[in-house]
Amino acid sequence: MAGGRSSRVWWIVLPVAALLLWGVTHGQGKSPSSKTDAASASGFAAGHGGASPSPSATGGSWYTGSYDPSQFAAQVRQRAKEAGVDPQLVMAVLYNEDYKPHDPAFERAWLKIKPTAALGVANMHEATYDQVKQGRAFADRPWLSLPDDPDLAIEAEAWCLHDLATDLPAQRTGSLTEDQLLALGYNTGPGNMLAFARGVPLGPQAQQYLDTLNSNWAKAGKAIAI
Repeated sequence: MAGGRSSRVWWIVLPVAALLLWGVTHGQGKSPSSKTDAASASGFAAGHGGASPSPSATGGSWYTGSYDPSQFAAQVRQRAKEAGVDPQLVMAVLYNEDYKPHDPAFERAWLKIKPTAALGVANMHEATYDQVKQGRAFADRPWLSLPDDPDLAIEAEAWCLHDLATDLPAQRTGSLTEDQLLALGYNTGPGNMLAFARGVPLGPQAQQYLDTLNSNWAKAGKAIAI
């Protein structure tokens, strides 16, 4: 979310170009039947104990024309528990990252225009994903799997937050909570997170992310409530 007039122009031009490219590539493929889509979506909503089924296993995409992070509440609870992090934080970050279309076909089209884009419902960059997955159960899963597998994206997000938490010092300055610092670390990187923990003031972009997190916090808690 770079500032400046030039950046704002690109954020208008690039999504339009991506949408046009998505329209071309999406139109060339075979659309999965509504029955297949419904089965895939219900598989995620059911929150089975293991990893969610891949599109290749279900025969279609998880995306059925709309997306609300709350539909993955079961996955958030499971993956947060495995990583030892706050499920409300995991869900709140998903709400924060819900600012662009997460249709897998759109994300792949966007990647052709911006190869450094973040992928998946948790908007994770390739370098971050490759670091987080080391030694984890999903170590053999490539970054390009994220658009098609929200459960994998949530699993990677939860472990990323876990790794950030291990970097936080016990003694901190300022009024930011641990969850707020972790969310800022997810958005701005571990170096900035440590600076904020030392009391360094937030810049405008970090402050905007924090404000959005705070506005999503209650909604996230409601979404993951059993």
